[in-house]
Amino acid sequence: MTTLDDMEQPHVIVLFGATGDLAKRKLLPGLLRLFEAGLLKDSCIVGTSLEEIDTDTFVKIARDACEEFGKGDVTDARWAPFAEMLSYVSQGAGPHALAEAVHVSEAVLARHGEEIGRLHYLSVPPKAALDVIRQLDEAGLVERSRIIMEKPFGTDLDSAKRLNARVHEVFDESQVFRIDHFLGKEAAQNILAFRFANGLFEPIWNRNFIDHVQIDVPETLGLEGRTAFYEGTGAYRDMVVTHLMQVLAFMAMEPPTSLAPDPISDEKLKVFRSMRPIEPHNVVRGQYNGYRGKAAVAEDSDTETFVALKVEIDNWRWAGVPFFLRTGKKLAEGARIISIAFKEPPLTMFPAGSNVGRQGPDHLTFDLADQSRMSLSFYGKKPGPGMKLEKLSMQFATHETSSSASVLEAYERLIHDAMRGDHTLFTTAAGIETLWEKSIPLLNDPPPVRGYAPGSWGPNAIHQLIAPHAWRLPFERSWRDSNTTVR
Repeated sequence: MTTLDDMEQPHVIVLFGATGDLAKRKLLPGLLRLFEAGLLKDSCIVGTSLEEIDTDTFVKIARDACEEFGKGDVTDARWAPFAEMLSYVSQGAGPHALAEAVHVSEAVLARHGEEIGRLHYLSVPPKAALDVIRQLDEAGLVERSRIIMEKPFGTDLDSAKRLNARVHEVFDESQVFRIDHFLGKEAAQNILAFRFANGLFEPIWNRNFIDHVQIDVPETLGLEGRTAFYEGTGAYRDMVVTHLMQVLAFMAMEPPTSLAPDPISDEKLKVFRSMRPIEPHNVVRGQYNGYRGKAAVAEDSDTETFVALKVEIDNWRWAGVPFFLRTGKKLAEGARIISIAFKEPPLTMFPAGSNVGRQGPDHLTFDLADQSRMSLSFYGKKPGPGMKLEKLSMQFATHETSSSASVLEAYERLIHDAMRGDHTLFTTAAGIETLWEKSIPLLNDPPPVRGYAPGSWGPNAIHQLIAPHAWRLPFERSWRDSNTTVR
């Protein structure tokens, strides 16, 4: 097994589901970007899927995907060197044909005289993941390999344990990379830098100074074409366990002994183990009007397309500080926001009419959109006579820095990390199983789904869930580049 120092090791990347939606939208354009950034040195890409096509057809599909979803014009001169890395083999040809395609690529790379790594990206439906792993075993492609697996990682504790046990029959845990693209974003990693590199914030990152935390990931898209998948999953399994809880762990974990994969994974696991079980009375489930009756959806479907919940972490740092999580489909706007509300100081010294406290507590906001942004809002005196206060903010945006051109998108970063064997931003089997264990009360007795109108912020019950606080979304989330401020 290679180490983190082997950053320039040649690789054969086997992309399962190479003609699927994720591959077209993210993976193929991302691999092109990594290649052009010099981070895919001496590598080959073997695409494979159920489609009976040849390499030339796959190369055309890949170019079309990069033209539609990638950055910049894909000229012949730009495309040609990347196209030389691509080959294709159909799944219908069997494990031995896949092995032969990989060995051909390895023979091409062997001239460099270095050990060749293998990275298998499983961009396939969850039910197909074990079939792919079995195929890799039969093809003899386990040695020198790492695999990237897409969510969800089981649907409850028993299924997660079975899945992990089956995976571990073929691959060691050190070879497995369970991907969460939220943690691949610059803003998510900025949480670690912000907390642990600055003496200003880490001392107040606890229950004595923080009132509550919100992690809010509303989406405007519906479930067109994905209802069959969603009926067996729902918003909690699809988004909360695999995405929002992982972001929560970055927010809440103790300082690791180093910013290395094992210490960070250890601290994230401690957060999950400190969580109180997710009780049904702390959860609001919703379903947008019009979801029932769609393809593969029963008229009495109880699947949630929206979920909001209160998470409690029972340890010395966070006892008594609620973490509110919300995500759903067909909501009023799309966003990926972490908002930390600080406790308010005594305000009785300020005269009536000063506006102090009128616009809520001070907030530190992380925007997990593709451009990393942070904002710290606070009260300041409004210029002029008298003591009138207004909300101000200090902001940071990655695209305003001199190194903004070096920013990798989430999938690009995570593919590169997996090639290097860096587990820092990936989820472990123990972490996933612990989260499913904490979810048992909710999964055994889920509250009923409540209807909500498309374009709204979810069922009205979300306001009782967060009371006496209020959801920060919607709020005036305009950034400095539009000459306004975050409120």
